[in-house]
Amino acid sequence: MLDLTASTKLYILGTGTPNPNPERAGSSYLILVEDEPYLIDFGSGVVRRLAALTKAWGGDLEIDTEDLKHAFLTHMHSDHNLGLSDLIITPWIMGREHKLVLHGPKSLDNMARNLIEAFEFDISYRINGTQPQNSTGYKYEFNQIFDGYVYEDNFVKVEAFKNSHGDLDESYGFVFQTPHKKIVFSGDTAPSENLLLKAKGADILIHEVYSQAGFEKKTPDWQIYHAAHHTSPEELGIIASKIRPKKLVLSHILFWGSQPDEIKKEVELFYDGEVIVADDLLLID
Repeated sequence: MLDLTASTKLYILGTGTPNPNPERAGSSYLILVEDEPYLIDFGSGVVRRLAALTKAWGGDLEIDTEDLKHAFLTHMHSDHNLGLSDLIITPWIMGREHKLVLHGPKSLDNMARNLIEAFEFDISYRINGTQPQNSTGYKYEFNQIFDGYVYEDNFVKVEAFKNSHGDLDESYGFVFQTPHKKIVFSGDTAPSENLLLKAKGADILIHEVYSQAGFEKKTPDWQIYHAAHHTSPEELGIIASKIRPKKLVLSHILFWGSQPDEIKKEVELFYDGEVIVADDLLLID
């Protein structure tokens, strides 16, 4: 039974792509229902971006990094999962005792297991040395997602759906239904029929997009790649016009030299609803 008194907030932790833009951390988002945190993607910098929002480091959030329990991964590209070692180790060092619950493609299990092996020296030293460290909080549970996978608890229902990220088969978006908000994450994708179906009635749609001006400067081989793996402003405008979310949030933007307002205008040529260009640490409620 969902708690109908719960409030839902969406925090944009990282809006970046593989490009090492120092102002945009790797792809990552936080949904907070009351004090229950749910992480979507964990690109580079994820833990420090979250820490910046907590009271311990000058923010407003009541939670701390050690409160993270559930983390959902859209796909196995590095700009979405480079922060996994940080997510496993740092909150544990800060006091997490419970296991991290990972929801993602099957390869995520192997990655997490290998990372724990890679950090065996550090983990062993902290547990067996003079540091009073617990022996449980670096461990994890794994749930393999698939098209139609559902996770549900007292605060949220999450459904995974396959999107259209080129020839990458294990690539997903997520629908988060909280007591009073439907939040949809496109993941990395070209236009997706599944997304059109699953995102109907969304309060917030977080969708990737690339710069049309930048795309036109790419060589033909790169244009073929990006057209198959990502979404143009015109395509996104058409998608949003069909879904009509209350808020369309542009994130994981391939700027290619364009400015945020230029990207926004490119989308608004084809969509007349509310458009927000995401920045790191932005709150959307």
